[in-house]
Amino acid sequence: MFESINPATGEKGQPIAEMDDDAIETALRRARSAYCDWRVSSLDRRTELLSAIADQFEGNKQRLAETATREMGKTLKSSIAEVEKCATAFRYYAEHGPSFLEGEDVAVAKGRARARWLPTGPVLAVMPWNFPYWQVVRFLAPAIMAGNVGLLKHASITQGVAALIEEMVAEAGAPQGLFQNLAIRSDKVARVIDDERVVAVTLTGSEGAGAKVAEQAGKALKKVVLELGGSDPFIVMPSADLDEAAETAAKARIQNAGQSCICAKRMIVHEHVFDQFAEKFADAMKAVKVGDPMDDDNDMGPLSSFEQRDTVLDQVERAQKAGAELLFGGEKLDRAGAYMSPGILTGIPRDSDIAREEVFGPVAMLFKVRGVDEAIGVANDIPYGLGSSVWTHDKAEQERFERDIEAGMTAVNQMLASTPEAPFGGVKKSGHGRELGPWGMHEFMNLKSVMLPD
Repeated sequence: MFESINPATGEKGQPIAEMDDDAIETALRRARSAYCDWRVSSLDRRTELLSAIADQFEGNKQRLAETATREMGKTLKSSIAEVEKCATAFRYYAEHGPSFLEGEDVAVAKGRARARWLPTGPVLAVMPWNFPYWQVVRFLAPAIMAGNVGLLKHASITQGVAALIEEMVAEAGAPQGLFQNLAIRSDKVARVIDDERVVAVTLTGSEGAGAKVAEQAGKALKKVVLELGGSDPFIVMPSADLDEAAETAAKARIQNAGQSCICAKRMIVHEHVFDQFAEKFADAMKAVKVGDPMDDDNDMGPLSSFEQRDTVLDQVERAQKAGAELLFGGEKLDRAGAYMSPGILTGIPRDSDIAREEVFGPVAMLFKVRGVDEAIGVANDIPYGLGSSVWTHDKAEQERFERDIEAGMTAVNQMLASTPEAPFGGVKKSGHGRELGPWGMHEFMNLKSVMLPD
């Protein structure tokens, strides 16, 4: 049985039964059957379904949001915003998806040729708990538009969310088997990947989970898209608006209690403005209101679990042992639930383990640099390359950062965020492949060359 624990109170949620082997087989059979029909469905039918799913998300956003908050602790207002963002993504693919499927004529020496986008089959998604709706919808909306079908293996602590997504899709009028939640644990994933009815895998999660799934998919010779961890740099140069940068840095660091792959985690600041920025950033972090995530007056709730909070506390302790200074916060709060205070670490030895790790919680790392070259060097001196944010009004500096930061995404003078229109993904140990936009849809499609006579 899956049994969630409310990280704000420690209370247990409604248990959800795990699927046995027979149930998994039934789901796979339904997925294949649904694909055989859906792959030849009209584009009008696909867009109608996507719009109907958007309606379901919007009409049930309070119930969906409360479930996410109870299961993994994010504030209710951020859960509602996440559900609304999902509805936006469904509508985006309903509106623009047909154009992403248009073929293209190709010049050849003899005759004619046409490149066509065609669906491939059931796609398995292995998804995490931190954005339990959005992570799923990033794969699901383009999959439906493409003519594929989806299977979901969600995180153990967000099985209530997984069941609700399946319910929303069914209530919108989807054919049986088009999208199914597989209530299974990680030890059953390899069996699903290996099944010949599953054509590809997408995973958002940790580096370790990504390596394991990639190995399993590789053995089965199946396409895989990985969106893994990140320790995103937030670079501040002398020409930046320091007030805006500091306020945004705090927001970016404590978003989702710091549990976002694209949270700003390492603040890399030019020495000429270091002291000013550090003071403003500290003030903004100290002002964060931590408390009951159901209360809209609070900025941050608990971490997703007691285990996750303790992992971050251990990282803070190891950083101090390595020589870093904890300016404030970064401590367990004396109340029920998996709460901790936002904090800032500085003076972190560049060669320490913590300098190259991802801190998945509301503790920032603050670095001082002498110029653009050193800022880029510190930014790139990690195994990850997911996102980044740079604050400068110098056009030459902007160009350097856009070109030389090793990351899949860079935001200029703003907080990095995902959006349905733009490609999302990373390089290095942050994964490979892209989600969202036409790029995410095409990842799991067959680009077929059709050779035609004159």
